[in-house]
Amino acid sequence: MAKQTSDQPDKPLNQEPAASSETIQGASADGANPEADFDALDVAQLLTRLAEAELARQQAKNDYLRVQAEMQNLRRRTEQDIEKAHKYGQERFSSELLAVMDNLERALESASANEDATVKAIYAGVDLTKKSFEDCFKRFNIEPIDPLGEPFDPQKHQAISLQENPDVEPNTVIAVMQKGYTLHGRVIRPAMVLVSK
Repeated sequence: MAKQTSDQPDKPLNQEPAASSETIQGASADGANPEADFDALDVAQLLTRLAEAELARQQAKNDYLRVQAEMQNLRRRTEQDIEKAHKYGQERFSSELLAVMDNLERALESASANEDATVKAIYAGVDLTKKSFEDCFKRFNIEPIDPLGEPFDPQKHQAISLQENPDVEPNTVIAVMQKGYTLHGRVIRPAMVLVSK
């Protein structure tokens, strides 16, 4: 065995030199020691980041739910608009047909008192035409408003005059000057009426 000199401190021969502080710092920086990295981070900073991430997640969830609700509302509004378009799309056309029905009714009223055979034949033809119109109206949900004897309803009736009549209650329709009509329950023309007072 070799003899150790007195100027060197006693140390085992097979021992490695101690690692320098630079070597430890280099290992920590390279990620070789994750516990040292974790200990080096500030816990408060991690909690702050976690809170921010939770806030961002909640905001994203709220945005998603809001967009989903808006899409459902838009879908429902679109379906209602389409339904209304199907139901009331013919409202203007229906209103134009009401004048034709009024003329047919006037023709029947004026011809009903005449006893001439020619006029009676014309009366029968006009009456058939009127019945065809009534059938057509029923198919398309066009219903007449004929409120004689009913209480006055400003939603469906248009009062053109007030008359005193002791035989009926006040605000009762005592005469219908022109029938009104509804399309799928919506008034397309109010009935023109005389109302008792």
